[in-house]
Amino acid sequence: MDLMGMMGKLKETQQKIEDTKKRLDTVLIDEQSADGLLKITITASRKIKTISIDDSLLEDKEQLEDYLIVTLNKAIEKATSVNERELDAVARMDMPSIPGMDNLFK
Repeated sequence: MDLMGMMGKLKETQQKIEDTKKRLDTVLIDEQSADGLLKITITASRKIKTISIDDSLLEDKEQLEDYLIVTLNKAIEKATSVNERELDAVARMDMPSIPGMDNLFK
């Protein structure tokens, strides 16, 4: 592949990655505490959309903080996994094989 063709392919791949990132803003991931008292919705881009807290958790600040930490971390972990899997798929599908360029668009 000539250099101009390769640059065009890189630009095209970069656009597909940007489009995928925009789409990931609309992919919602739901997570909840084991007992369902705390529910969180987060996008695959790791932006929190909703937090629903059962009234019983409002009586114990420390317990609520623990619930938030655990549940948010689980949601972020899931969102990161979806995000990386989607972006890696686009990059792998379209990137020309150039040594050292495999992490360029992350």
